[in-house]
Amino acid sequence: AANEALTNAQRIGEAYQGIRPAPGYPSCPDHSEKEVLFELLGASEVTGASLTENFAMWPAATIAGWYFSHPQSRYFGVGKIADDQLHDYSSRKGLERNEASKWLSFSVEI
Repeated sequence: AANEALTNAQRIGEAYQGIRPAPGYPSCPDHSEKEVLFELLGASEVTGASLTENFAMWPAATIAGWYFSHPQSRYFGVGKIADDQLHDYSSRKGLERNEASKWLSFSVEI
């Protein structure tokens, strides 16, 4: 939040207002969204960080996520994704169904 002045210890202890969800976690399970973040921010050019073919970040200490400072922000899990949702998601992302399923494998309902 704009008026926060936190120490490093407070940041590490998550004393900040809001949430910081990241691709690959329950609230946004698709790791490929890291590519969107990297492109929007020019992250590779600015920091030298990069993404592997499986969207792991290099160097290993690299982090990426969305930062929401609204006081009512709360974490949530997406839950299991049904077949119709997978179909809709894959078409919105312009992916083949099997590719979307690969990136959402832990969330797809079997």
